[in-house]
Amino acid sequence: MSSFPGGAPQAGPIDAAVVGAGMFTRDVILPSLYHLQRRGEVGAIHVAATSAARIGPLAADAELAEAFPGQGFAAWPDPAAWPDAAAGVRDPDAYRRALDALPPHQVVFVAVPDHLHFGVIADALQRDQHVYSVKPLAQRCEHGRRLGRLAAERGLFVGVDYHKRFDRRSLVARRQYRRGDFGTFAYGEARMVEPRFYRDSNFQNWFTCEHSDPFTYVGCHYVDLVHFITGLRPALVSAAGVTGSFPNGNAGYLWGHGRVHWENGAILSVSAGLGYPDDGAGSNDQGMTLYCEGDGRTGLIDHDDQHRGVEYAYVAAAGPGGSRFNFVNPDFFRLAPRHGEGAGEDAAGADAIGYGFESMAAGVRAAAALRGLPLDERRARLAAIDRQGLIATPRNSAINEQVVEAARRSLAEGGAPVPVDAGRTDG
Repeated sequence: MSSFPGGAPQAGPIDAAVVGAGMFTRDVILPSLYHLQRRGEVGAIHVAATSAARIGPLAADAELAEAFPGQGFAAWPDPAAWPDAAAGVRDPDAYRRALDALPPHQVVFVAVPDHLHFGVIADALQRDQHVYSVKPLAQRCEHGRRLGRLAAERGLFVGVDYHKRFDRRSLVARRQYRRGDFGTFAYGEARMVEPRFYRDSNFQNWFTCEHSDPFTYVGCHYVDLVHFITGLRPALVSAAGVTGSFPNGNAGYLWGHGRVHWENGAILSVSAGLGYPDDGAGSNDQGMTLYCEGDGRTGLIDHDDQHRGVEYAYVAAAGPGGSRFNFVNPDFFRLAPRHGEGAGEDAAGADAIGYGFESMAAGVRAAAALRGLPLDERRARLAAIDRQGLIATPRNSAINEQVVEAARRSLAEGGAPVPVDAGRTDG
């Protein structure tokens, strides 16, 4: 999964900065970077957050310390420099100081709330840094285009972590669909319901009605996946949400639904929410079914992304989501016993594995392969990544910003159908 246009990385590791110290950074981004650092692909690691209180627990995380002994990161702000009484003081410029500490043409991972993506990514690009962002790239089409243009002008890589693209079942489906094995997509249903405990996290401070909703936040994974597999473009979106209150009293869409009409007349129904039971057997509930029309036959693509044939019952501690019995997804991201040279029975630590890791590694390697190249050659290699269409970029995944903007408008208009701005695909 590490193959991409652009050749092998330049000799020497690339430095990395992570903006955001939340759940996804802790669970996927940081352990992936530690693993790549141990392999010699990543050099110094910086992590920036809005306060020492946000970054302190990440720096002291016991599981990461056990998996990656002796490794760590430069913290912005540094918790050691903040007295306990001031630990909660906000430092909104910390990430800019972290970016200023990087030499040009390193890689910045952006893992902040959706509505902040545009500003942070723009700040990184203006400092001549490559970027890999959690999805979506932006909430407005024009913001996505502006980021794409800025990156193209400077010959910088911008990738978006639609990590389901790296799931082997998605790659197999893409190849077989595009050679005609399934017929033409006609109707589909997808669901992604995240755990209820998200409501007790920092989500309650930003996942409010004015900033996000479940369809655009997690449902976008399946909108992107249908486009990734079929190559079809969305044409019309309608979205609706069920509002509720977070523990701090903020109002948010706790449940959402979107209906996406595609250019060939197909319909995709997407259900999403922040409400999978904390005592449920899985850490979430997700999957996708696509029905296709052929010549005298119908085709089917059915991905059950919750039940992967692995079930664990814990005796000493609860698993993901807090339940003792779990349907486990071993394919997304796990820490596993180390392999390779020097990794015998006594080897310390763990390896990061899964398509979540593969997505992070692809971002690092795409950025690293551009270092030291003249502008025209960087642009040529970036164009090749766009054409290949495996890593999501501003150019090859612009349909996602188009759907997000249309869905947010539909929500504001009470679920009215909104045409997708499909006329522009350039960055």
